[in-house]
Amino acid sequence: MNTPDVLPQQRRENPDPQERSTPMPRLVLLLALVLVAFGIDYISHADVNSPSAWGDARTRAELVGDRPAAGQGVDGAAIYAAMCSGCHQASGQGLPGVFPPLAGSEWVVGKASTAAAIVLHGVSGPIEVKGQPFNGTMPAFAASLGDAEIAAVLSHVRSQWGNSAAPIPAELVANTRSLHADRSTPFNGGDELAQLP
Repeated sequence: MNTPDVLPQQRRENPDPQERSTPMPRLVLLLALVLVAFGIDYISHADVNSPSAWGDARTRAELVGDRPAAGQGVDGAAIYAAMCSGCHQASGQGLPGVFPPLAGSEWVVGKASTAAAIVLHGVSGPIEVKGQPFNGTMPAFAASLGDAEIAAVLSHVRSQWGNSAAPIPAELVANTRSLHADRSTPFNGGDELAQLP
C-alpha cells in the first residue's frame, strides 16, 4: 500500500481538536444527588389529601374582595379611570366624531335616571351631544358593575370638568335597573333615550 504524500501545507496545520472524557466533578454530582433526594423526600411526605388552605393566612374575602354596600367606599374616579377613560378620555372630552364628550354633556347633567339607564344598558346608534352628532356604540355595564359602583361613577362624572349636577344614589340606579330589567339590547340612540320616563 502506498503512503500518501504529505504536502508542506498539511504539515503546517495543527491537528483537529479531540474531545476527551471529562467526568463531572464529584462535588457537583453530590449536590445533584442531594437535591434529588430532598425532592423525593418532600413529595413523599406532602399530604395531598388535606384541604388546601390559604398559604399566607389571608381570608377569602381579602383575596376576592366584596362589593361595597350602598355606595360606601366606592371610588367613582377609579372606576371611571378603569372602565370609561379609554373612550371618553381622562379629561372627559371624548374623541371628536368617535366618542362623545362627558364634559358639559346634556345627557350627563340631565335626568339622573336617564344617565343611569345609559350606563346600565348602553347606547347604539345616532345621538347628539353638545350639538355634535355621534353614531357609535357604548357598551352596557349592568352585568359588570353593581348599583353602588354605577352610582359612584355617575356621581363622579356629574361633578367633574365643569359639570355640576347632584350626585346619584345607589337606590336610583337600582330602581332604573328594575324598571328596565327586561331589556337585553342597548338603547337605540338619542331618540329612544329622550322618551325615557
